[in-house]
Amino acid sequence: MVLDENAKGKLSQFCLIKAENIVTLYDVPNIWHIPLLLRDQKAHEAIFKVLNLNGVAREPGLEEWTCRAEACDLLHEPVRIALVGKYTDLSDAYLSILKALVHASVDCRKKLFVDWISATNLEDATAKENPDAYKAAWKLLKGADGVLIPGGFGDRGVQGKIIAAKYARENRIPFLGICLGMQIAVVEFTRSVLGVHDANSTEFDPNAKSPVVIFMPEGSKTHMGGTMRLGSRRTFFQTKDCKSAKLYGCKSFIDERHRHRYEVNPDFVVRLENAGLSFTGKDETGKRMEIVELPNHPYFIGVQFHPEFKSRPGKPSPLFLGLIAAACGQLDTVLQHSSNVDSCGLSKAVGTDVSAIKAYNKKAVLKSAYRPEYVYGYHF
Repeated sequence: MVLDENAKGKLSQFCLIKAENIVTLYDVPNIWHIPLLLRDQKAHEAIFKVLNLNGVAREPGLEEWTCRAEACDLLHEPVRIALVGKYTDLSDAYLSILKALVHASVDCRKKLFVDWISATNLEDATAKENPDAYKAAWKLLKGADGVLIPGGFGDRGVQGKIIAAKYARENRIPFLGICLGMQIAVVEFTRSVLGVHDANSTEFDPNAKSPVVIFMPEGSKTHMGGTMRLGSRRTFFQTKDCKSAKLYGCKSFIDERHRHRYEVNPDFVVRLENAGLSFTGKDETGKRMEIVELPNHPYFIGVQFHPEFKSRPGKPSPLFLGLIAAACGQLDTVLQHSSNVDSCGLSKAVGTDVSAIKAYNKKAVLKSAYRPEYVYGYHF
């Protein structure tokens, strides 16, 4: 609820804070309305005064932000993404992933539902030990419009992630693998398509007979922390006739943030490409695989970097936008208009229903009742 002047007066008196510096942040339909609340209560003017910026500061230009926040309130058509991970009991572990999915779903004018699936629950061992959890996990996976496997460390749940990648590949479900998720997709393809059944990552089996994913040569096996390949690195597209390059606006190269110690074994690349897997992005040496795609799949992309770290409201990560667009049947349109964005920051590929927004505003339904941001489906 909004604080009245009497309540502000008491807070000012007992907390030794000027009344004009007290603002009310009550529950709103989605979190993007908060900057609008701050503006309406002149919070920016109080900040200007304290920092002595009155002579140079301007009124906040929030027209684009307002358009986006109000558009979010109109979303009702769902898109379901199965997030298959190791840390699904703590959703904040994937907060950057979650926000990137939100940014992309809003751009596609869809309400996001994330089905959290613990990777171990997809494995045969769970089918014997906890059949209810096994059935529930598979029900969520089969009901999803898209599948995402994020990064992670350690071997717990790896087999479940491989199963999920195989399901998405064989059933032509839109798929995005990030860091470990990309490595999982390569391991699965090597096992299932190349028939190399003992293919593995040396992260999980240091003595793997067919190490399709290996420790980076320049890495340290005794010291952790800063020894990973970290920070912004350049990826060069090997062809512009692929989904990832088109989503990035047909650029020759991109810079994305990395955080990993393992990589695809270059010795397997030729065999994998001959079998149909396409490494569409590589580093400057051409020996480190950065992006992998299945050309004959509706949307099957794995990346060694973390595109979620650069996603922003109004400027979603291209690869997340591709996943959501593929999951709701809009990929062809998004690929054609990947670099065409309207004044509200929403893709013209899906359109911005300004008249609907205006009609919505007239109804004045922005109540203080709380609901989760755009609605996430929590399933553990």
